[in-house]
Amino acid sequence: MNNRDTSPALTILLGALIALPALGTDLFVPALPALALALSAPVSAAQLTITTYFIGLAAGQLLWGPFSDRFGRKPMLLAGLAIMLASSAAAISAQSVAGLAGLRMLQGFAMSSGAVIVRSVVRDLHAHERAARLLASVTIVFSIVPIAAPLTGALLAGWGGWQPIFWAFALVAAALLAATAAGLQETAPLPRRSLHPAAVARSFAAILGERRFVAPFLLILCAHVGILSWVSNSAFTLMQGVGVSTAAYGLMFAGVGLGQILGAWSASRYVLRFGIARLLRSGAAVMLAAGAAAAGLAWAGVAHWLAVVAPFALFLFGSALVLPSAMASALSPFPQFSGAASSLIGAIGFTAGALASTVLGALFDGTTRPMASAAALAGLGAFFFEKNLIRGKA
Repeated sequence: MNNRDTSPALTILLGALIALPALGTDLFVPALPALALALSAPVSAAQLTITTYFIGLAAGQLLWGPFSDRFGRKPMLLAGLAIMLASSAAAISAQSVAGLAGLRMLQGFAMSSGAVIVRSVVRDLHAHERAARLLASVTIVFSIVPIAAPLTGALLAGWGGWQPIFWAFALVAAALLAATAAGLQETAPLPRRSLHPAAVARSFAAILGERRFVAPFLLILCAHVGILSWVSNSAFTLMQGVGVSTAAYGLMFAGVGLGQILGAWSASRYVLRFGIARLLRSGAAVMLAAGAAAAGLAWAGVAHWLAVVAPFALFLFGSALVLPSAMASALSPFPQFSGAASSLIGAIGFTAGALASTVLGALFDGTTRPMASAAALAGLGAFFFEKNLIRGKA
């Protein structure tokens, strides 16, 4: 751990790696309607390719952390990127939704390595506010994905259907393999942790029993549910429910991503000045207001695209204030096994995302109400947990 700022080159690489789970949805979701049409599948079946991807993310995040505690951050990142390359290439020739869903699960498993291990690298280098500042800076780089990926995905899907999306995944994997091999130094502390199941179980139990982990993690979970509800359900909600075009949807998705960039920039700029607690308080309040606005407009029958995009842009702004500080708070107590702590954050978060995706797919009724209601519940949860747990009142 040190007090020196991380180099811009390493910050960009970490941002690209931590963005891999988001890339797996943001680049892909504009092609969902084309995929359903090409493979003669209903909406619920096409949605399965998102659900299995989240399951792969959850399973991978549970494993990559302990493995990186044992074998090091860099070797595990290289392994994850190699699996991402292989699964993306194989998906190009998939002939059914079931086959593609299986490969998406493997792809999710591989791409989860980026998020888990980058969080561990940040904890290896820094703690507390400095870790939050680096995570916020990494999030700024990460936030380019929600802007560029849906636009790129919409263009690729409009040009060649769903297969070019997987060519793009393969190219990204190859580029990051080369960059990681050349630009990342090992950061995992010595001595390395045991991979014996009993030792891993003891680590997980110690983490889950630590209040300093649980309190900020609950805020992380609420932010994940709200964000992943938007990511997994917005294509059908806006294109089929509201009636926007594929190209317009890409622009709207990117517009919501601007909220995340602005929130991450604000967090990186102000966390050292105002501290973690104040940013958590502000972010949770914004999430509550945004979720309430989204649900209120939806249940009032307002079906205009702006009534969806504006509240979710605000929700992502609030979540970007919360996530870096909450991540830093959750990881700071565990310098010797931050990989295991990072794994729990990702595994539980993306399991919740998979459940939310499944439920929202089943509840889709052609309106914005299910997705907006999920955001409202997530915002309410974040506000409650910040008020009653982070401030020590529960």
